[in-house]
Amino acid sequence: MNYNWNWGILFEEPYFDWLVSGVEWTLFVSAVAWIIAFSLGSIVGVARTVDSVPIRAVATAYVELFRNIPLIVQMFLWFYVVPEMVPDDWGRWMKRDMPFPEATSAIFCLGTYTASRVAEQVRAGIESIPVGQRAAGLAMGLTTVQVYRYLLVPVGYRIIVPPLTSEFLTIFKNSSLALTIGVAELLYQARQIENYTFQGFEAFTSVTLIYLVLTMIVVALMVSVEEKTKIPGYGIQKDK
Repeated sequence: MNYNWNWGILFEEPYFDWLVSGVEWTLFVSAVAWIIAFSLGSIVGVARTVDSVPIRAVATAYVELFRNIPLIVQMFLWFYVVPEMVPDDWGRWMKRDMPFPEATSAIFCLGTYTASRVAEQVRAGIESIPVGQRAAGLAMGLTTVQVYRYLLVPVGYRIIVPPLTSEFLTIFKNSSLALTIGVAELLYQARQIENYTFQGFEAFTSVTLIYLVLTMIVVALMVSVEEKTKIPGYGIQKDK
């Protein structure tokens, strides 16, 4: 293979600054999208377990809608279609005056999409709790809201830390699709470096390593959270 390797170019200006900027945008988009996903997903997940049939139906419809449409399609819908569906003044603001319209669209897209997946994790965590615990709470005089607040939700979250870790990692990787609407995240910057220098192997290898480091940091943090929040008796017991 006759290829002129030049790793040093990644540390030259402006290419190094581009990579740093890509990391910053990736972290920003992923972190804000995760806040939306976790908050909205928690609400939808709890709603899927309540006794009210209409509330469960709405929550289920949300999950099925957002989970079954490809993410890249949703990215285009948020950026190109949603501004055309709202009143004209709102649409013009979203396309011209809204701060960072590309990044904002990507954040809402990733947040609402991942929320549908988080909702299923929350639902599974709550439904994994024995029915007798809910009955015991009601028998003690707790209201349904108090049973969820003091028993089902706290215990359910502690059970689903491992799958939530997977979703947290996924949102970092899915943020790469934001380049399709012009967000200058890591993959966007790698392609830009390749176009300017023709050193595509170096650019994409560096981005791969950066993603690996970011995900390993997330895994380490979530393992620590899992160790501190795990419930005795749940999961696989290790032999001593």
